[in-house]
Amino acid sequence: MSLVAGRGPLSVDPAGWFSSPLPTEVVFVEPHPRRIQAILNGRAVIDTEHALLVHRPGHALSYAFPAEEVAALPHDTVCEAPGYVHVPWGAVDVWLEEGRTLVHYPPNPYHRVDCRPTRRGLRVTMAGVVLVDTGDTVIVFETSLAPRLYVNPTLVRTELLRRSETASYCNYKGEATYWSTVIDDTVYADAAWSYEDTPPETLPIRGFLSFDETRVDVIAELPGG
Repeated sequence: MSLVAGRGPLSVDPAGWFSSPLPTEVVFVEPHPRRIQAILNGRAVIDTEHALLVHRPGHALSYAFPAEEVAALPHDTVCEAPGYVHVPWGAVDVWLEEGRTLVHYPPNPYHRVDCRPTRRGLRVTMAGVVLVDTGDTVIVFETSLAPRLYVNPTLVRTELLRRSETASYCNYKGEATYWSTVIDDTVYADAAWSYEDTPPETLPIRGFLSFDETRVDVIAELPGG
């Protein structure tokens, strides 16, 4: 969702600027020559390489399909792409892109995640207890998001962490596992998270931990800090 979300160039609060102002409510539509499949009740009800991507401000990135390829599925017309329609995400059981199961929305070709080993310092404390204090970190630059530091769990007092029931999913980093801190029998919920099975582009942070600065005390050496 990088063009229209966060601080993307077509968002309401872009990080940069255009030399000449763009019209408001600009919608960007582009060909997306990947195989898209929609599965309903165990069978493919869409199977196409002729989808479009629709970048619409204020909305999640979405597919548009040739109207003749959606059969009886519920759909809306896409006025910016005559002859194409939008199928609600929840209208089918599973969406696949080139065989990869998707969650929530299509992956964005303009979304990039760079994971770089660094010597930037990270110190995390909770209730006066140091959980990690190291300069051996990985910095993650992700489109439209603030940089974050991740750390190898061997450098963390993991005996003070307990896996929580919270989970979330990112199409670019995978399924997140959340960790609470337990100090003197007090549980501080969801202080950190990790990705145990990342896609290839984020392998450098597989199993590494990042800490939520709204739940624990974090001093992170980040750009602009």
